[in-house]
This record gives sequence, C-alpha cells and structure tokens, in this order.
Amino acid sequence: MSMMQQTKARGRSSGLTRAFSSVGEFFAGTAEAFRKGDIWTRLSALVCGAGFMARGQIVKGILKTLVEALVIYLIPSFIVPNLSKFGTLGTVVAQKSFDPVTRKNVWNDYDNSFLILLFSVMSLVLIIVAVVLWMKNMRAAYQVQRTQERGKHVNSFRDDLDDLLGKRFHITLLSLPTLGVVLLIIIPLIVMILIAFTNYDHDHLPPNALFTWVGLKNFRNLFNMSPESSFGYSFAKVLSWTLVWAVMATFTCFILGILMAMFINNRNTMGKRFWRTCFMVTMAVPQFVSLLLVRNFFANQGIVNTLCKNIGLTDWLFNIGAIPTANYIPFLTNPAWARPMILLINIWVGIPYQMLIATGILMNIPADLTEAARIDGANAWQSFWHITMPYIMFVMGPSLVNSVVGNINNFNVIYLLSHDVYVTQNQLMANANASEVDLLITWLFGLTQDRQNYKMASVIGILVFVVCAIITLVAFNRMIKGDKEESFQ
Repeated sequence: MSMMQQTKARGRSSGLTRAFSSVGEFFAGTAEAFRKGDIWTRLSALVCGAGFMARGQIVKGILKTLVEALVIYLIPSFIVPNLSKFGTLGTVVAQKSFDPVTRKNVWNDYDNSFLILLFSVMSLVLIIVAVVLWMKNMRAAYQVQRTQERGKHVNSFRDDLDDLLGKRFHITLLSLPTLGVVLLIIIPLIVMILIAFTNYDHDHLPPNALFTWVGLKNFRNLFNMSPESSFGYSFAKVLSWTLVWAVMATFTCFILGILMAMFINNRNTMGKRFWRTCFMVTMAVPQFVSLLLVRNFFANQGIVNTLCKNIGLTDWLFNIGAIPTANYIPFLTNPAWARPMILLINIWVGIPYQMLIATGILMNIPADLTEAARIDGANAWQSFWHITMPYIMFVMGPSLVNSVVGNINNFNVIYLLSHDVYVTQNQLMANANASEVDLLITWLFGLTQDRQNYKMASVIGILVFVVCAIITLVAFNRMIKGDKEESFQ
C-alpha cells in the first residue's frame, strides 16, 4: 500500500472514530447533566421547561413545556395506535353494510395498510426526534445552571431571539428546509424501502385489501435465476443491458463530443460560429420533442422506412437475412436493431452538450504544454493522448462519473423511444412486465403504472440505488484522483 493510500485509509478511519466519539460524548453529556444537575435541572427530565423557568427564562421554559405537552398528547392519539398495528399492517378489511336507521350502505372502521405503514414511520421518526430534543434539553438546562453558578448573565428570551437572528441565523434559515427534507424526502424514502418487504401489489391494494410483511421473499424472487423465474430471468437481462447502456451512452457521447470540439476549434476549420450555433439550436429544442419526432421518423411505417423501401435497401437487408420481413426495417421494434438504434439516437441528442463542455476545457489547456510537446517532436496523436486527454479527464472526471449514473437513470430516451412501440416477444420478460430495451428505471416505472406491483418496484428501486452507489464510490476512490493539479500548472 502506497503512502497516499495509507493516509486516505487513516483519514477514513479517523473520520469514523470522530463520528462515534461525537455520539458517545452526546450521551455522556446528557448523563452528566442529570447526575450533576440540581433539582431544577433534574426536574427538566419530567417537565422540559422547569430548569429554564426556575432561572428566569419564562418564555423559553413555557415553549419547551408546550412542545413536550404536544408530544405527550400525540403518544396515545397518534403514535401508539399506529405502532400497535405496525407488526401486522392492519387486520380489519374494508366492508360495506346496510344501516337500517339511515337506510344507507356504510363502511366499517377498516384498516389501511399503507396509511398504517406511513404513520408508523412518522411515529418512529417523531420518537427519535423527541428523544434527541429531550437529551439536548437536559444538556441546555445544565448549561444554564452552570452559567448562573458562575455568576454570569443568563440569556433572556429576547437575547435568544437576537442570537437566532444574528450569530446563529444559519440555524433559523435551515430549520424549515430541514423539516421539509424530513417530511418530503426521508420519510417517503423509508416507506418506499419498507414496501420492498411487503406483498403490496394489485392483489393487495388498500383500502379494499390489506398487505402485510413477507420479509426477504421479494428479493429472493428477483435473484432467483432459474429459467422458471420470470423476475429473476428479467432482472439479469435488464441489469446487463442497463450497465452496457450506461457505459456506451456515456463514453460515445463523451469521446465524439471531444472530437467534435477539437474539429470546430481547429485553426483550419471554417465557419466556427456557424457550427457552434447549429449545436446550440439542437440543444434549444426540448429533448422529449426531439425524441418523439425521431421515434416517428424510424417507425415501421415512418419516413426513414419509406425511403429505405424506395431505394431497395429494405429488400436487400431481407435477402441477406438481416431483417425478418421485407416490408420495413424494425429500427425500434426488434432487439437486434432497437438497442444499437437507441444508442445512435442518444449520441445525436447527447453530443452537443458534451461538445460545449469540451470546448471550454480545450480553450483552457495551457498553451505552453502543447508547444513544449511540439518542440520535443510529439505528433498530433501523441499530443492528444498525453496532454489533451489527461487534462480533459482531470477536469471532467467527476462529471463523467455523474453521467454514467445519470444514464443508468436515463428515463426519457428509453421510454420515449420504446413506449407503445417496442413489444417483447420473450414470454418470461413479458410476464415480468419487462422488455429487452428496458432499463431498471423504466422497468420500475412499468411495474408501478401498468401492473401496480409496488413491492417488486421497490426492490428494483433499492437495487438501482445500490448499483449507482457502488459505481460512484469505486470511480471516485479508484479512478478519480485529486493529486494531479501540479501536472497542469
């Protein structure tokens, strides 16, 4: 192991050590506050505002007590009723019955598995937040006690308010965004992950039906690679195509974008502004419009097939066995043609963006590097391979990793080119609502929209995250080095 690798390993180890140490200090500080605090500080463990009100911080103490009262109210009215059903996700099925008094059909007091799951997660998050706030309250009460014992001034409510609008204004600004992240991102994300461990599908749709926990059954179904397992078979096919697509779509646009940038920026190229304007115009058109138009162009009865038929190309391809019918070329309806065609269309869509980025980088390559290489006898290829490409990779490395991850989740290109056009003839893939041109993300979308198979969609969503996380971590730790600045300075 090199010295730099050892330094990075020690850095990661020390980072984890500091994190665990901070958590340990937080718990230790809470225990110390209760052990060394006076009667008012200890009473804060029962009435959160007691320690503050006893030392003149009346408004602050009342606010903390009101928050505690709200949590206490929510325990029997919200937290306990939902967590008590968390293990079963509900047992009472929705039913209608005739009420002879009102002479109407009325619903019973039924359970809703999804709401139980959602509210249970919210309850658990609320409990964790309440415990953390309780511990911070104990530490704060003890700190106020020590401040008073040292004869120093204890902040009033106005002082605390001025502090939140002054030195700690960042906390005030981040409070609402943090609450939004918890409510709109973290809680829904936890719920979506937990759905992977249930049987939530079209046969178990609340409120007419309930779903329950099934453990790792869905993961076993997905990783069961036997010929009889439609999901296991489809997962292997879709995953392999997703990885091939991500690599090919990224590097074809990347390399061709660099070559186009070098061509346009070459001193012998005429009309540089014209060529740049052409690429800018293609970027100005919304991508979904371009993709839908291209899909119509390459449809079985589209304009491209009409031209190919008229010039005899379709008949020639049929005679050599390249296409199964003499009526049209299956550009987007046959897997052998659809995959390469989608890659080519993506190149047409993606090159302008990569070309503009590469243009900016090429303009910033130090001229003395290329001049020194030319004086030393390097030809154009050697200068490109040893100077231009290393510099571009140094600058665009993180962006390239992001492009690979982005192409794994590139929903637009695949969906807009294949939806209602490509129909798989593979029965096992059809049973899993997948096709040969699907990515993991489009397969996930189809499972939710067409099959209401939320459990398997959740499993695939987890695996998409795992694949993206592994690629990102490996790329940044192994491929993208941060120690080459001096090479280009």
